[in-house]
Amino acid sequence: MTEKTRRLLVTAALVAVAAVWGATFVMVRDAVAHYPVYSFLGWRFAIATVAFAGIFPRSLRRIDRATLVTGLGAGVLLTAGYVFQTLGLAPGMTTPGRAAFITGMFVVITPVLQALVLRRMPRWTAWVGVACAVTGLWLLSGGGAAGAWNFGDTLVLLCAVVYSGHIIVLGSVGRGHDTLALTFVQLATVAVVCGAVGLVSEHAPVPGGSGIWTALLVTGVFASALAFAVQTQAQKHLSPTRTALVLICEPAFGGLFAWLLIGERLSAQGIAGAGLILAGMAASDVLGTFVAQHGERDVLELGIEGPPGHLVDTAEE
Repeated sequence: MTEKTRRLLVTAALVAVAAVWGATFVMVRDAVAHYPVYSFLGWRFAIATVAFAGIFPRSLRRIDRATLVTGLGAGVLLTAGYVFQTLGLAPGMTTPGRAAFITGMFVVITPVLQALVLRRMPRWTAWVGVACAVTGLWLLSGGGAAGAWNFGDTLVLLCAVVYSGHIIVLGSVGRGHDTLALTFVQLATVAVVCGAVGLVSEHAPVPGGSGIWTALLVTGVFASALAFAVQTQAQKHLSPTRTALVLICEPAFGGLFAWLLIGERLSAQGIAGAGLILAGMAASDVLGTFVAQHGERDVLELGIEGPPGHLVDTAEE
């Protein structure tokens, strides 16, 4: 197989990953309409942890004390992000399409949060991304119309903020740890925390029904473990820019599947807002890689389930 063919196959696999991520918003919404949120997340990440260990068995042997501590911290943030997002998709909250685009805001929040936490000022491209995405969010939410924004939207926006914090942790204290071991600890942390909360507060039975199990298997195996495996392969054959450009299509796939599967429709104003959010993500994640200054390097920190976050770091000597 030639390298060109390999790159095409890896790119196609990344497109499939972005599509699966987009489809999960509808799947999760339907699943938590019939099964409690924390119990669903406990099962989802227990499956993801087992699947990840099966794909990357060496990850367990690479866990040391420092990796465990860092992974637990990052795992707590990851847990909070998924809880906010899944609660936001519960019945009576926001819609899957809106949730997909609002979650994508974490890409433009990350460089701003990096400036606040790590004192590394984002480049002008990040500010362009923020301006586009915030304007898009305003349009998507109804442009200030009364009643357009709901509590579910707020929960998903909190998810985006927490995801940004998670990326900051991975790009700072997480640097230097084995990536696979760190990811395994994070997945296990979400499984244990959500599973424990579910056992204590929800007392849910073992999931039943094909719909819930389909959602659990797709989100646990394909959207988490296999998706991470595809991303690690993409790092070997594709540029970070190309990887990011494909993966930031996740919200677009989320909107597409929301329309195809449940008939969710955005107004013309909402479509314009969604487009601006995607443009903001592209400016922050992709355009920023072309304007590196002397003494800086760009890092696209891979997320466990979602587009990478763009960080600015000191260039290695």
